[in-house]
Amino acid sequence: METIITDINSLDLSKSYTYADYLTWNFKERLEILKGKVFKMSPAPSRKHQEISVELTGIFYNYFKKTPCNVYVAPFDVRLKNFKKSTSDKEITTVFQPDICVICDKEKLDDRGCLGAPDLIIEILSPGNSKKEMDIKFDLYEENAVKEYWIVEPYQKSILIYTLQKDKYIGLKPIAEEGLVHSPLFPELSFNVADIFID
Repeated sequence: METIITDINSLDLSKSYTYADYLTWNFKERLEILKGKVFKMSPAPSRKHQEISVELTGIFYNYFKKTPCNVYVAPFDVRLKNFKKSTSDKEITTVFQPDICVICDKEKLDDRGCLGAPDLIIEILSPGNSKKEMDIKFDLYEENAVKEYWIVEPYQKSILIYTLQKDKYIGLKPIAEEGLVHSPLFPELSFNVADIFID
């Protein structure tokens, strides 16, 4: 039986870790593992972050409840397979909790979350998100064929949407405060940006 680690200071943050390690951690702090490296998450999202998350979740729930796809909100573990397509806990070096994700392939779902790439991921930026973390996530999502990736910028009141085309992300024109959001992947999913940015 694995020893449960309860103090984050017990970790050597210069080392690489796996999902098997992650399962032995019981910290107050929220963590993600991206390509084997540990990233601390914001202790608690801001009120603005949570308001946007609730608004988007409502829009997505209403749209996807009549489809075969499922919508999940953080905390919900997504494990990405490595290049060998390994599913062993000891070989999975990426586990993260997107703010919102949509999964249409039920085969990817298990009691621990999602194993494999969601179809769509939304990250709502917080002051605690580092550029390095966001760059790694962008590359990870692209490499693992997440078909659509949204970055919501609460303070700029805008949404950036990236769609996967020929294994590379193509960024669409940013959608600002007064714009209309259309998902390229789910064309009937549409709403006004102003609906999610409540002042």
